[in-house]
Amino acid sequence: MRNSIEFKVYGKYALFTDPLTKLGGEKLTYSVPTYQALKGIVESIYWKPTLIMIIDEVRVMNAIRMESKGIRPMEYGGGNTLANYTYLKDPHYEVRAHFIFNENRPDLAHDRNEHKHHNILKRSLEAGGRRDIFLGARECQAYVEPCVFGEEPGYYDNYNGEIHFGSMVHGINYPDETGRDQMEVRLWNPVMKNGYIQFDRPEDCTKVRRIADMQPKPFDRNNVQAVDELFEEIEAGGHS
Repeated sequence: MRNSIEFKVYGKYALFTDPLTKLGGEKLTYSVPTYQALKGIVESIYWKPTLIMIIDEVRVMNAIRMESKGIRPMEYGGGNTLANYTYLKDPHYEVRAHFIFNENRPDLAHDRNEHKHHNILKRSLEAGGRRDIFLGARECQAYVEPCVFGEEPGYYDNYNGEIHFGSMVHGINYPDETGRDQMEVRLWNPVMKNGYIQFDRPEDCTKVRRIADMQPKPFDRNNVQAVDELFEEIEAGGHS
């Protein structure tokens, strides 16, 4: 696919929190990553407001296993409390993604150099990302590497059936990507077939709920480095 990358992401633990479990101070992970969590990983590899990252597909490489831990999170009023968090253990995924230009950002039209963005994205992936990588939560550090999607053997390759995960959060709609001055949450019902989950596009999700009013953050030449300038720095050996 045009402007696409394929990579694997893995770590010791993952926490894709089911928001329904946070009401009592506990956290229970979803069984599989959300679209938004994987989009966040791609944006940690390389992010520009000029682009919208699209997650096409994820492949679950290891068996879905969970582990509970006693955690002492900080309280807003000071001190610590005791909570129980349930994490995914030894998560490992293959991801296929691509980018499109954000048409709701006409102020960044000067930054739409498809070839240079794609080259920087691939080079950033090879370097392990431009920012720290996490699997759902700050304490779940992870690592990314390029891969050939579907080439390595996975735990669910010969499952020969479907696994339904019920209603899950798909992701968040932000005003700079939708053109609407509000934040919204998307829900969907993922199905895994032999370890593969194909994501609905955000605009195709039918279960959308408004969260709050929100204005898009302004970006222009003064607070966004142009891709031409960044590409020249990388070519000169400045950074990845």
